[in-house]
Amino acid sequence: MKTFNTTGVCIPDRHYMVDLSSRMEQMKAMVDSGKYFTVNRARQYGKTTTLTALARYLENDYAILSLDFQGIGGSGFQSEEKFVKAFCRQLHMKAERAGMPSKIVDEIDEYIRRREGQAALDELFMTLAAWCQSSEKPVVMFIDEVDTAANNQVFLDFLAQLRLQYIERERDLNYRTFQSVVLAGVTDVKNLKWKLNPEGTHKFNSPWNIAADFKIDMRLTAEGIGGMLAEYGLDHHTGMDVSVTAQEIYDYTDGYPFLVSRICQLIDEKTAGGRQPGKEGALWTQDGISEAVGCILMEKNTLFESLMGKVHDLPELNQMLQRILFSGEMIAYNPDDAVIDEAEMYGFVKNEQGFVKVANRIFETRLYNFFIKSYEAQYISLCRAGTEGRSRFVKDGRLDMEGILEWYAVSFHDIYGDKYEVLDEAEGRRRFLLFLKPLINGTGNYYIEAETRSHERMDLVIDYLGERFVIELKIWRGGAYHQRGRRQLAGYLDACHLDRGYLLSYNFNKNKKTGLCRIQIGGRELVEVVV
Repeated sequence: MKTFNTTGVCIPDRHYMVDLSSRMEQMKAMVDSGKYFTVNRARQYGKTTTLTALARYLENDYAILSLDFQGIGGSGFQSEEKFVKAFCRQLHMKAERAGMPSKIVDEIDEYIRRREGQAALDELFMTLAAWCQSSEKPVVMFIDEVDTAANNQVFLDFLAQLRLQYIERERDLNYRTFQSVVLAGVTDVKNLKWKLNPEGTHKFNSPWNIAADFKIDMRLTAEGIGGMLAEYGLDHHTGMDVSVTAQEIYDYTDGYPFLVSRICQLIDEKTAGGRQPGKEGALWTQDGISEAVGCILMEKNTLFESLMGKVHDLPELNQMLQRILFSGEMIAYNPDDAVIDEAEMYGFVKNEQGFVKVANRIFETRLYNFFIKSYEAQYISLCRAGTEGRSRFVKDGRLDMEGILEWYAVSFHDIYGDKYEVLDEAEGRRRFLLFLKPLINGTGNYYIEAETRSHERMDLVIDYLGERFVIELKIWRGGAYHQRGRRQLAGYLDACHLDRGYLLSYNFNKNKKTGLCRIQIGGRELVEVVV
């Protein structure tokens, strides 16, 4: 029976996978036209799985040499000679599968046996060129995990040799070298510069500037996720609504492959642990997906460690993300901005219609949790009030959202009284999330609806054990503005098929009327609390 896989390569015969045939056709077209390119995507984005699938897709038409630079230790990049020997050891292991003739294998073995100082990179490439010339099929070389080598001079020299052979092929149509070379890693190898001397000066051109841009979208689509879930549903007789479930998973993940598979894996494991006849699909619902997302948000894994490591190490990234998440600021996308470029390379942000956006809801919530945690000491009284409210407003597994909002208004007044300063939207949102987090932590999760994030409004969506609550957070700016906010919230509720929504308003007028009121707009009930 197949399983969902989140570690290592996904194999179609063993794992539930999204159909990659469309991606394979696009990549084969690049190979057929002789392109050299780099598949540079974020961690756990399916690069290795894609290369493995592509190798199988091409094997009838091409001789495939598939290597992994993780197999070359750090010492293998210390000098040209050591690299040649280490590279040849990898070639020897893959020679038979790649269809390498015995004469070429003998030459490779001879490089391995040579004494130190006598294995040269240009000589190795002469041997590789001889193989390409004599091979019945055009040769395609894949190299995975090129990040292992990215900071080494010898790797740049290796790329330079590939570049020289590529240029020679373009000059002389009778010259045969690799049909295509595909490198995979997080780093965009095209951005590496060729060192001229040990002092670290660089040329302005890259030894990999011959590579074509790789613009194929590797996100998983809702339709693709649906195909995978349909196969699972047939195997396990879940009866799930495939299109609805797939869209819900996509909405949380934006198609990030690891996150999609991890949600499915967690639901499958829980279903298998307590499977009852006729109830196999009970967790393949909005409730089950929300619960799986909650588990992911509490996990420690290399993906989140990488994300938080960058937030720690790059103060400018930290500030940019807080401006986006709490202030709703629209930051223009600039590919020449070093912070944006690195964050995008690692998959944490994306370019959406010319603006920088956090890549997906799960990353957003993880970041919110991280930033909120850093403010807890500063707002300890407000956090304590939220913690105290847990026993009062979480009953029989359900949130009393009206009670929570009223308690927030009371707690806010008790803590700050009439002495609090006029808050902006960012500070008002931050304080409410600090209060809310201990109430739902570990059971529910929340996210900000991207289409409503702005300086003026922000819809907070809370999923808690199968129930969904929408709360709009606003600063009071007059009656007309307030009425517009109510209509906006009612419209959003209509889109979400919810009958009730909540409006939290900060009003700093001396004659304000605080407390809770109910409003009917367009057949929807709005519960409004004024702080």
